[in-house]
Amino acid sequence: MRGLDSEGRVANYVETEQIVEHDGIKCSFVQTRGSVPMYWSQRPNLKYKPDPLISSNLNHMDGFQRHFAEQIYNYGQQILINLLDQKGKEDLLVKGYGRIVENAGNSNIRHEPFDFHHECRKMRWDRLSILTDRVEADRQKFSFFSLNRDGSVYSLQEGVFRTNCIDCLDRTNVVQSLLARRSLQDQLLRLDILNVGERIEDQVGFEYVFKNVWADNADACARQYAGTGALKTDFTRHGKRSVWGALQDGYNCLIRYHMNNFYDGFRQDSLDLFIGNYIVEEDEGITKKSPLRTDKDWKFYALPTVFIVAFSMCIISILIPDEHPSEQIMYILFWGSASAASLSLIYLFGKDFVDKPKLSQGRPKMD
Repeated sequence: MRGLDSEGRVANYVETEQIVEHDGIKCSFVQTRGSVPMYWSQRPNLKYKPDPLISSNLNHMDGFQRHFAEQIYNYGQQILINLLDQKGKEDLLVKGYGRIVENAGNSNIRHEPFDFHHECRKMRWDRLSILTDRVEADRQKFSFFSLNRDGSVYSLQEGVFRTNCIDCLDRTNVVQSLLARRSLQDQLLRLDILNVGERIEDQVGFEYVFKNVWADNADACARQYAGTGALKTDFTRHGKRSVWGALQDGYNCLIRYHMNNFYDGFRQDSLDLFIGNYIVEEDEGITKKSPLRTDKDWKFYALPTVFIVAFSMCIISILIPDEHPSEQIMYILFWGSASAASLSLIYLFGKDFVDKPKLSQGRPKMD
């Protein structure tokens, strides 16, 4: 799911608290993540990246205000770190989010857009320091929570960083771990574990544990939401991008594409049933047709069949030599064209082939 509902609750909302305890003293640093708080969707349609669709018939400001009324009440001031691309389709969300923040006129909210992919292109992940340096004054102002041995409060965290990307997973994980590292540096100084001038990076054993804790957290969030481990965890675990990490990300992207298009509808319906978003009517499935039973039209059966036959014949034409080369070329061109045409039609009617959620009762309608 994407966006928010009529109650101001957003998709993939996660509170992450990093806790350190030493010699009876406790410290913690809280961050949040959540989908862009607008009414929008990203419907599967066989495209690798379906276009975000922003609703034009719902009151975005109302949902936004409901969401942040609760967030500010619970956490205080909000720095909204927005890691979406500032070009293409994602830029529509960036600009829409920025306009709503500006129109809300709330001094407790600040929008901080940062084009992650553009700034870190060509493996320039060191450029993430541009963002962390930009919000460093806010991080120091927010401080962190700390409890003395006797139970008295030493310091409070006065606000949070709320981070998002398109699905609040991979880019979000990387940036949250960097902010948590900077907070941890201050906490370890407070606990007298580090001396002034010493850095976490110099403590090899601890650095290894820290990186892997955050990478494991990233994987846990991603598996629950996307069905695979997180992307970009080679940077979180090792502090740099690698060829092997990029290959692993490619494999995970293929798995996510398959699950998103052919399995996630059933998973969403299961969740909606389990948590009560959809209430089964008494005669449903008996005298009234169940929404889970849908009739597929001819395209669902005919186009994949045509593609499989045409592609198979094209391969056979290539592999089996013909005594007349010109005829073989004609066969290859014919069956290749038929394969390409049928595949193009499958993508054109992509919405008919994906596993869409069917139990949408009680959910705000998206355009």
